[in-house]
Amino acid sequence: MSHNRFGHLFTVTTFGESHGPAIGCVIDGCPPGIEITAEEIKAELERRATGKSRHTSQRREKDDVQIVSGMFEGQTTGTAIAMVIENTDARSRDYNEIKSQFRPGHADYTYFKKYGVRDYRGGGRSSARETTMRVAAGAIARKWLNQEFGISIQGWLAQLGPHRVDAVREWSTVDENPFFCPDPSMVPVLENYMDALRKSGDSVGARVNVVARNVPAGLGAPVYGKLDADLAAAMMSINAAKGVEVGAGFDSVAQMGTEHRDEMTSDGFLSNHAGGVLGGISSGQDIVVSTAFKPTSSLRLPCRGLDVDGNEVEIVTKGRHDPCVGIRATPIVEAMMALVLMDHVLRHRAQMGCEAFV
Repeated sequence: MSHNRFGHLFTVTTFGESHGPAIGCVIDGCPPGIEITAEEIKAELERRATGKSRHTSQRREKDDVQIVSGMFEGQTTGTAIAMVIENTDARSRDYNEIKSQFRPGHADYTYFKKYGVRDYRGGGRSSARETTMRVAAGAIARKWLNQEFGISIQGWLAQLGPHRVDAVREWSTVDENPFFCPDPSMVPVLENYMDALRKSGDSVGARVNVVARNVPAGLGAPVYGKLDADLAAAMMSINAAKGVEVGAGFDSVAQMGTEHRDEMTSDGFLSNHAGGVLGGISSGQDIVVSTAFKPTSSLRLPCRGLDVDGNEVEIVTKGRHDPCVGIRATPIVEAMMALVLMDHVLRHRAQMGCEAFV
């Protein structure tokens, strides 16, 4: 399988399967001198971990990250950084009954059609388990971006099924509830909704927003290196992502030009419908991205499907699955934002020189 590498100058290559012995990544192009510990990376991994509440999969991985290269005396050396995490709580037997079946809405069918073989255990490479290493790599990128430029990245749940979170009331509460919800008054509503959903055996989608602040103007390049295009591709590469908006996104369709254009004064922009990107290049405003995640395809409710021989079969998926994968997606979209921004910062500096942001 090709295309396991992400980025241009700051690159991340991930490897491993959901039920294999381990998952890992190799980061290349990382600047030297970044002080970071395995504990700091683990803190980010714990934010995306399963089994932390009744609303997610009950698979409980330790996610103890082992940094095996690219670090010396607590700081990056500039050489390739390799990180490995062992899978310690996989239950492959849960998938024995569907090893010759294709789950509708899942990647089983397309992986088999492309490669002629697939790892049916937990979805193999198509499992969201892979995103663990994105978050690990993103922890390094986030720290460097904050130290060098004061860039901060914050994600939050903007919608779960029919329930929209229309206002950010308290940023401090995002990490204090299992939904990454910035409105404390909505948490009981979401909990009751998820409890009923879980009992029904069905699943639902979600929308997750992320904002990057203090991003300098000038990141991105015309025409095929647009910052917003790379952000969209990064978010769409996340498991179960089905749509991405930058700024006003699809709401731009109903806006008039006089409304959508972000007027400028000597004090700055008067609005941010563009989401911080103009012509594919950052404007210095907040970069705002929204990602839609589909409902989980692995359900205990029976449905029609096919087996590997083309026979129609009834499919029931057993095991531990998220009734809403979007609940745990906030740390992942934050990581992808950080990885794209760090790559673009290094690309901009390479073209424009070390004084590019002065």
